[in-house]
Amino acid sequence: MIDTEEEFDWAKPLARENVCVRNIAEQPRAQALFRARGVVPTYVTDHPVVATPDSASVLRSFATTGEAVIGAHLHPWVTPPDDEAVTPVNSYAGNLPAALERAKLQTLTTAIVQATGVQPQVYKAGRYGFGPHTAGLLRELGYTVDSSMVAHTAFTADGGPDYTDLPADPAWLNTGAGILELPLTAGFAGVARATGPRSFPRLSAPWAKRLRVPGVLARTRMLERVRLSPEGTTLSEMKRLTRALLADGQRVFCLAYHSSTLLPGGSPYADTSEAVASFLVRLEGYLDFFLEEIGGQPATPLDIRARLLAADKTR
Repeated sequence: MIDTEEEFDWAKPLARENVCVRNIAEQPRAQALFRARGVVPTYVTDHPVVATPDSASVLRSFATTGEAVIGAHLHPWVTPPDDEAVTPVNSYAGNLPAALERAKLQTLTTAIVQATGVQPQVYKAGRYGFGPHTAGLLRELGYTVDSSMVAHTAFTADGGPDYTDLPADPAWLNTGAGILELPLTAGFAGVARATGPRSFPRLSAPWAKRLRVPGVLARTRMLERVRLSPEGTTLSEMKRLTRALLADGQRVFCLAYHSSTLLPGGSPYADTSEAVASFLVRLEGYLDFFLEEIGGQPATPLDIRARLLAADKTR
């Protein structure tokens, strides 16, 4: 799952003017890794990307050959209509009034169809900002899979949602053949991982961070929380998380990163060309680990939804 978006300085305030998408021209480097392994990635795409003809053509070429799924990624501050103040709270689309969230999502959906020829069915809110009206709006606009949530993670520091108690397994957001939630995989590894959902929030409190408790627990392999992403996570950490979740019975894994990481300085995760190369090595290493070492199978979000629907019908 690739958050396909503009590049900007994450340390500065958000701004409507940040619409540069030079990073999209770099995506074939990662796409080659996927193609060689029969993996079809999902590019959840935001408005500046599809509003720029050159970047839209890159995604259109992937979709036309069946090498990618194109979804939607709503960054409210760069998606018309511009009817809200640009603030941290408003950067979470789910915090907006329902009518404004719908208008922005409709704008983005229409732009994706016009630019790529694809009717998107997969949605991922920018900044993981799923809100009380989002599921209904997605159903109304033809979406079938949401991937806005991050297991065992909170974004409450600046007004975002709290997914602390959310497991990493896929789940239906409503009864029947509705929206499937496919969270970004995050979880716990280590000998004390069973206590993670309950104890990690306390162990990550300010007092614990001052005493470096989370770091000590991770280094001693007692307890570590890991997000399944080659950004800010080592290959060894991703492997440990995957093996731990497999041992605990999980069978669906969602890996994610930002398209801007492929452009040096485009995101905080790769500020040089050497860092981009290291990122791609981690991505390739995890793909090979998943597909070869543990016998994983690649699947798109739509594939997963179809399999779960079929399984439900046989019960």
